[in-house]
Amino acid sequence: MPRPYTFSIFFRIFASMKKFDELLDIMSKLRAGCPWDKKQTFETLRYLTIEETYELSDAVINNDLDEIKKELGDLLLHIVFYSKIAEEKNAFTIDDVIEGISQKLISRHPHIFSDAKAENADQAQANWEAIKLKEKGRKSVLEGVPNSLPAMVKAYRIQEKARGVGFDWDNAHQVLEKVIEEFREMRNEVKANGSHERIEAEFGDLFFALINYARFIDVNPDDALERTNQRFIKRFNYLEQQTLQKRKSLHDMTLDEMNVYWEQAKANEKL
Repeated sequence: MPRPYTFSIFFRIFASMKKFDELLDIMSKLRAGCPWDKKQTFETLRYLTIEETYELSDAVINNDLDEIKKELGDLLLHIVFYSKIAEEKNAFTIDDVIEGISQKLISRHPHIFSDAKAENADQAQANWEAIKLKEKGRKSVLEGVPNSLPAMVKAYRIQEKARGVGFDWDNAHQVLEKVIEEFREMRNEVKANGSHERIEAEFGDLFFALINYARFIDVNPDDALERTNQRFIKRFNYLEQQTLQKRKSLHDMTLDEMNVYWEQAKANEKL
């Protein structure tokens, strides 16, 4: 006799499938009847998808769970939209998309679905990169890093992929020493009035080393910088608001006068 929780799991799966089918049906009706939806192509959706991805990123940064739920829905809509367009072209269907990712997850996790070993996350990632390299017939593990990624995210992914094949520092202390070395080289180039190209190159090396160090201390540099951006915006907005209340203009204030409000904004954050 089936256990009670078996029926509960079955009911949840059935309910989820029904909701997904409803979404597919809605997409079909929109594609058939809405002038805007009928007009869309892979190319026109691309920029909208990028925007939705960044909106999800904002929600994650802000730890806004309700907004994360909404943005995931928007991304799911885009996946369904692309698949519907592809189905009309007789290229593939949403079922093909789901089957493809399922097969990929199974093949890339032999330590779960086969007899391979992965005692920790690094070994699991190494398995993933090795299998991916073999599947796609790539000559370099770095070929999988999209050219259009933002530079900081790209640097982080490059370093992660290099680590996946064992090309990495041993510990965070070594990387911090590299950061200090790169800072000195950049500073020396500036002091020596080096060319713009040399200063830019040394600055780039310093950024790359900092991103590497962030990875070693388990900090996502893009998230860290964005949170700093948000703190700056919040403090600057407070500075502007206080200035308006005092009927002053930022243009007429000294840096010391503005810094008073800046420090107030920082103090308010700690309350």
